[in-house]
Amino acid sequence: MPRAALGKRRTETLEQLDILKEITIWHWFGAGALLLVLEMLVPGVIFMWLGIAAGITGFVLLAFPTMSWEVQFFVFAGFSIVAVFAGRAWVKSNPTKSDQPNLNIRGAQYVGRSFTLTEPIENGFGIIVVDDTRWKISGPDLPAGSKINVTSQDNQMFMVEAVKD
Repeated sequence: MPRAALGKRRTETLEQLDILKEITIWHWFGAGALLLVLEMLVPGVIFMWLGIAAGITGFVLLAFPTMSWEVQFFVFAGFSIVAVFAGRAWVKSNPTKSDQPNLNIRGAQYVGRSFTLTEPIENGFGIIVVDDTRWKISGPDLPAGSKINVTSQDNQMFMVEAVKD
């Protein structure tokens, strides 16, 4: 490619970047609102923090209206990183309360319940059928027909104890 063509291409690219000099606070507020709407449509708790960072960048631009677009993008990047890490810390320290905390932890649903052994526990291990699933159990040696209580769960094994009559 001749040098003149390269110079023309570079000039066109610089002219295209000139549009970034036109960024106002409303662009940042609009981007923030758009990111918040995107968070509602595609939940993942990331776009919300980026939207908040865009809004903060708009307020910073309001306080310093002569800020160049390069600085604006660095401010947005910095606030985005801070917002994402602060948001993650907040979500971790404020877990969602549930009325069914063991909903997706299937084995935990059986802790505290009592069952009757259909097979004996031998050498500290056995099998129990609960609903439609066979579970490994660990506990004292007991004959079939004994009543047991599930005390805890360790991976895919129930820890059990004999029910005292």
